[in-house]
Amino acid sequence: MHEVVIAGGGPTGLTLAGELALAGVDVAVVERRDGQELAGSRAGGLHSRTIEVFDQRGIADRFLAEGQTAQVGAFGATKFDISDFPTRHPYGLGLWQNHIERILAGWVEELPVQFYRGRDVTGFTQDDDCVDVQTSDGPLQARYLVGCDGGRSLVRRVAGIEFPGWDPTISSLIAEVEMTEEPELGIRHDTAGMHALGRVEYEIRDGEIIWKDSGPVRVMVTEQRVGTTEPTLHDVSEGLIAVYGTDFGVHSPSWISRFTDMTRQAAAYREGRVLLAGDAAHIHSPDGGQGLNIGVQDAVNLGWKLAQVVEGVSHDELLDTYQAERHPVAARVLRNTMASVALRRPDDRIKALGDVVSELLGFEEPRTHFAAMLSGLDVHYDLGEGHPLLGRRMPDLDLVTADGTVRLYALLHEARPLLLNLAERGDAEIDPWADRVQLVDAEYARTWELPALGAVTAPTAVLVRPDGYVAWVGEGTDHGLFDALTTWFGLPSTA
Repeated sequence: MHEVVIAGGGPTGLTLAGELALAGVDVAVVERRDGQELAGSRAGGLHSRTIEVFDQRGIADRFLAEGQTAQVGAFGATKFDISDFPTRHPYGLGLWQNHIERILAGWVEELPVQFYRGRDVTGFTQDDDCVDVQTSDGPLQARYLVGCDGGRSLVRRVAGIEFPGWDPTISSLIAEVEMTEEPELGIRHDTAGMHALGRVEYEIRDGEIIWKDSGPVRVMVTEQRVGTTEPTLHDVSEGLIAVYGTDFGVHSPSWISRFTDMTRQAAAYREGRVLLAGDAAHIHSPDGGQGLNIGVQDAVNLGWKLAQVVEGVSHDELLDTYQAERHPVAARVLRNTMASVALRRPDDRIKALGDVVSELLGFEEPRTHFAAMLSGLDVHYDLGEGHPLLGRRMPDLDLVTADGTVRLYALLHEARPLLLNLAERGDAEIDPWADRVQLVDAEYARTWELPALGAVTAPTAVLVRPDGYVAWVGEGTDHGLFDALTTWFGLPSTA
């Protein structure tokens, strides 16, 4: 029996597997593909907070070495520059999903994770003790099953979790193809919507995309009506002719797909011993490129909590905080992507509305508010009243310790919680949790800043969860510290 089985080895499933393995959990991934190769690059790009999340695990440089940094955040027609934000990564990263998955898989393969490749999860049953998982190549058993199996999630359907939302109003064909004629690279708008042609290989210079001179072409054409059948090369040809008057001699597709603005969110992220993450829990328009990013962040929120429950450190009520924290984050993304799609509609009145929105977003406060939201840097979990840091991401400070200067995120590489004591050494006493929580005495003399909030009062101590969010803030006393330690990291040890 495995402790956790993950259905799906995409970015969300891989991230969750890595998080669980770091915590010492026996975790297995069931993935239908024989290898990690991804046919095409349907999604791409990492936002600032996701890069930070990977930095917390010491792997951000692997992605930065292959991607293109740029200011990629946008809402409607308004682009945002976050280069002035207080983060080590005040940018997005252009990198196709096939490369993101390959890099993630390389990290996970360094950890004790069991892969069952070339298999599908075909069903499951659960009781009070375990989940019996049926796959296309035999049964598996686990204490918990996590569905990271996409928008059409079988795990969600078998669990009986409702998936309410909105049906699609527009659809677009997307493909990677060869062309015998030179295509018109770039973005085009017409009465049907937005269309784009670009080389698969590109680089970014001074914020501008520079396409390679030759090679496969990535096609995106908005359809005249919502498509419902499996797309073909003939559909791509017809779509190109409708927009450009020619199909540029399109041939030899590597892959063809379709995306829509269907918007849905799981009514529950958990049913007994079964949980959902990523697209299995929420789907929406790709506007803003947020889907992959919030899936990865779902996994990082869930991983340490599930590990503590599996290991008996915490009661399974801790898993309820996963939905409580992540459901509102996805709900806001769903709302924003629906609004962004609405602003792209080819209507003069909508264009006027878009112009007004763009004007408003040109002011500093709206700019920082929306940019922090789209980059994931403003996520705020409701942990009650208190210091502005409470429930927010912990900044990656340069700390002065007895062993020299160290980056705070380096202290999170092993996904262990951290009590950072910034007062007199020895003021913080957490012996009953010393087996679970690392205590670091340090100094930090600079101003504390949060994206979109600015400077905040410097705390005397901070309790940081493994996902990098602040669970408690000391303001001269340890009031509330033991309660926070118990809530998030289990009862004190009596040994």
